[in-house]
Amino acid sequence: MDLLQSYKANSDEDEEGDQNPKPSTPPSSPDSSPPRISFPSKSSAPTVDDTSLALTIADANRALHKPIDPSQHVVSYNPTYEQLWAPIYGPAHPYAKDGVAQGMRNHKLGFVEDAAIEPFVFDEQYNTFHKYGYAADPSASTGWNYVGDLEALEKNDGVSVYNIPQNEQKRRKLEKKRELGEEGEEGEEGEGNAENPATEEWLKRNRKSPWAGKKEGLQGELTEEQKKYAEEHAEKKAQKERGQGGGEKGEAVADKSTFHGKEERDYQGRSWIAPPKDAKAANDKCYMPKRLIHTWSGHTKGVSAIRFFPRHGHLLLSASMDSKVKIWDVFNSGKCMRTYMGHGKAVRDISFSNDGTKFLSAGYDKNIKYWDTETGQVISTFSTGKIPYVVKLNPDEDKQNILLAGMSDKKIVQWDMNTGQITQEYDQHLGAVNTITFVDNNRRFVTSSDDKSLRVWEFGIPVVIKYISEPHMHSMPSISLHPNSNWLAAQSLDNQILIYSTRERFQLNKKKRFAGHVAAGYACQVNFSPDGQYVMSGDGEGKCWFWNWKTCKVSRTLKCHEGVCIGCEWHPLEQSKVATCGWDGMIKYW
Repeated sequence: MDLLQSYKANSDEDEEGDQNPKPSTPPSSPDSSPPRISFPSKSSAPTVDDTSLALTIADANRALHKPIDPSQHVVSYNPTYEQLWAPIYGPAHPYAKDGVAQGMRNHKLGFVEDAAIEPFVFDEQYNTFHKYGYAADPSASTGWNYVGDLEALEKNDGVSVYNIPQNEQKRRKLEKKRELGEEGEEGEEGEGNAENPATEEWLKRNRKSPWAGKKEGLQGELTEEQKKYAEEHAEKKAQKERGQGGGEKGEAVADKSTFHGKEERDYQGRSWIAPPKDAKAANDKCYMPKRLIHTWSGHTKGVSAIRFFPRHGHLLLSASMDSKVKIWDVFNSGKCMRTYMGHGKAVRDISFSNDGTKFLSAGYDKNIKYWDTETGQVISTFSTGKIPYVVKLNPDEDKQNILLAGMSDKKIVQWDMNTGQITQEYDQHLGAVNTITFVDNNRRFVTSSDDKSLRVWEFGIPVVIKYISEPHMHSMPSISLHPNSNWLAAQSLDNQILIYSTRERFQLNKKKRFAGHVAAGYACQVNFSPDGQYVMSGDGEGKCWFWNWKTCKVSRTLKCHEGVCIGCEWHPLEQSKVATCGWDGMIKYW
């Protein structure tokens, strides 16, 4: 025991000695180990300065946590997803409401991230969100990531509007089985009827048919009301085929006519439009008018066109902006004989047939009406749905059923009035057609348009045989044929009247040019005296100008109207008498 205690005491001392080393003290026991000498450690590798390496590692670690500069275009390391989409640090941008710099935004509300989504998938999620309140998150990479009402998501088991829920599928399957069972019981009876759409069996077989559940008994006799409607419809259709359906495209206005004379026939049974038998030209030479003879005032708005009765001139037809056409007596009473009311808007142009018993009228209501002059009945109505600016009948006696109309849609349309069909369309102009003038024994006609050109056509052939267009040319809204048929006078909107030859080349006659009047902006009519000695035209200041054909000098001017003098016509028989009309609503006889 004594030995053990002494060993324990020695071990305690050793521990204390370790804690408080005393190298200078000699060993107490002779059996103790020899003294140890410690040497400093040495490395054969050369010393390396690792300061720069430590800094590089520190920079890399700092870069991984440092936010990216939004104005930086190149990044020298691979940033993480969190870094790329981290919010911008630092003070708020002074010119951006939400702190996003102008260069970072691609939408007025900030930055919108692009996502590649199929149109069907987008529609599905969009409609699902609007119906159920939840939708798949397009920016989520994996897993079930939804946005919106998560309670509704759990309740509906994540179904979309295009998915049928399980309970609905089961219900439909049961219904189908039940139907098949019923059909099996019916057996052969339904087989024959299944082909007939009027039977219940066919409806059951074709549940998805739009007529399902709407079967009605087959109708036998038509009711009285249905018969009446069918007759009216058939009549309308027949009218349209005959050319009377123009009112469908234009404005439908009831056609009326009022006779203002004492009686429509005299004691001998002659019609009121019959020309007087003693009416003939006094001599061949024409003279310029000097004074006002008569004024016709019956129109409530401006008068746009006047035409004398062909060959005799005992009646004067006038078209007005009050949508009425009136015919006036010239020789006797000087009163209005008949008013024709059939247009819904202003009447643009009128044209007599060769014998004067019928005439055409074109209105801004898009209708062309063919009237009987004597009775005031509308024989037929034509329309293409566009505004007719000029109407003409073919002057040949055997072609009095051919109607030509220059339209606002750049076309010249040709109708056969007997059938009511459009027989030809002349479609080359680049603007609305203003005039149609027949030349060369009515084999050709010249048209002018807002496109500042003249075009010459063979009648019946829609190909231009002569195209006249020069840089200095203006629009020509009125053209008249010289009595000898060799020249055309064209009212140019640069305040002059130009003369073109009607021969093969349709050349401009540079020696003949009539000027002095101010007609710019107005379609003032130009005309000739019956002997071709004088050219006359209205102007924008209400004057009527007369020029000598040979000398091209102004012979006379008459102050005719307050406002524009738009139309002027020389009487065909009485050589020194002229009728003018203006936008003041007056027609004057000089």
